[in-house]
Amino acid sequence: MSGWCLKEIFVCFLLSVLYVGSLYVWNATQGRDHPSTIKKRCISVFFMTIVSPLFVIWFGNQDYDEVSLWAQMGLRWEGLLPALVVPLFLTFILFLGPLVQSHLSVPVTATLRMYMDPLYWYNTAQNPIWWRNQLVAPFSEEFTFRACMLPILLQCLTPGKAIFVAPLFFGVAHLHHAVDRLNAGITLPAVILISSFQFLYTSVFGFYSAFLFIRTGHFLPLFAVHAFCNHIGVPEVKEMLKAPAPLRSKLMACHVLGLVAWYFLLYPLTEPSLYSNAALAL
Repeated sequence: MSGWCLKEIFVCFLLSVLYVGSLYVWNATQGRDHPSTIKKRCISVFFMTIVSPLFVIWFGNQDYDEVSLWAQMGLRWEGLLPALVVPLFLTFILFLGPLVQSHLSVPVTATLRMYMDPLYWYNTAQNPIWWRNQLVAPFSEEFTFRACMLPILLQCLTPGKAIFVAPLFFGVAHLHHAVDRLNAGITLPAVILISSFQFLYTSVFGFYSAFLFIRTGHFLPLFAVHAFCNHIGVPEVKEMLKAPAPLRSKLMACHVLGLVAWYFLLYPLTEPSLYSNAALAL
């Protein structure tokens, strides 16, 4: 790995540190879920959405004349409609098992009626945790860790290598939650275990998100997929294993079917030509 590449990796590391550090500039003692803490941290990440593109300007590819700065960060109109629909559909397939499992006790029709109820969205909009988990965090994280870091890394790494390097910054950036857990009174061994799992889970998601960015050349589908994954949450494997034998087998089959179908559809549904993406190849 060349010295220049090490420089780019250091720049991404610095950007990651700035993102996490911005969350702790406030004297917040009420916990991460307190409305006051959420509002302050939302201000921090809003500031980072202004700072992050400066890193692309200063350390990005200055000789990439055929692609604008905005296009490098996935902010373009060409191929936007399929980019908003197809990657999200692909993610639905991946989460087939968790989606089926989550609707065992609640019919799909009831869920759809709830989502179509204006009062549901009015009440939801009053919840600062929902704003953080579904809008602010997905937008700011994908913008900083994918739309701004990947154009920098792609100067010295092939697209295939970049999708494995970039998510490591994303995974490490989530380790700061260990501080919140310790402050909440969780024991150190439990914090280490939870943080290790979170690092693995966020890194795996980061691989997928970076892959989508490089294949589609768009930022918005990353935001949509991230928000959806936050909404679904981590698959409840323990709950699936506790289900009665016949139901457990069906749920396991849905999980496997979703994973296998996603694997075979991953490349066809992310064909760059579908999204008018001629800048990158993977």
